[in-house]
Amino acid sequence: MHRVNVTLYAAALTFLISGLWWAPSALSAKERPAPSGIPPEKVAAYVYAVIKADRTLYTTEIVNRLQEKGVTTASEHWEQENALMLPAQFLHQSGKLAAESGSGIRYRLISLWPIYRRNAPASDLERNALESLGKNPDLPVSGIVTSGRKQYFQAIYPDLAVSPACISCHNGHRLSPKRDFKLNDVMGGIAITIPLE
Repeated sequence: MHRVNVTLYAAALTFLISGLWWAPSALSAKERPAPSGIPPEKVAAYVYAVIKADRTLYTTEIVNRLQEKGVTTASEHWEQENALMLPAQFLHQSGKLAAESGSGIRYRLISLWPIYRRNAPASDLERNALESLGKNPDLPVSGIVTSGRKQYFQAIYPDLAVSPACISCHNGHRLSPKRDFKLNDVMGGIAITIPLE
């Protein structure tokens, strides 16, 4: 009797496993649940929150603090001068590392008053977003952009002058087209680009 129960149990288990194994492929495309994922708007918001926190912390707690204490300075030519990189360079370098990671997510600083051309708006979406953020920095601007055959979601968030280091650099730079920034002014934007599959 015990032998029969074990045999029936083994047969039932085999049937159950084979049923589970084949069941997913038996569903039609309409019956299968839609793949779940995070909407690109949320991904961009998450990425921006991390960028903003890192950038603010670097600017206020490292650059400003060490300069105020006379420990070191931040300089555009930080590598040659054995100094700290400027906050804008910090974001540029971290964006470069993120792009090299293979995730497909890219971010960079853009401005209507760029010190260097690489930071100028690269599209109508970016230009319009910067104009809009100048009027209402609380509303990020987003849209779909195409590059080659691929589509990307792009969100542009405000880049604010969070410290005196930001203001003094931009207002004092010989290539700066705008020299009257004040604390908390919108200096430009942080453009976050996410590939769409």
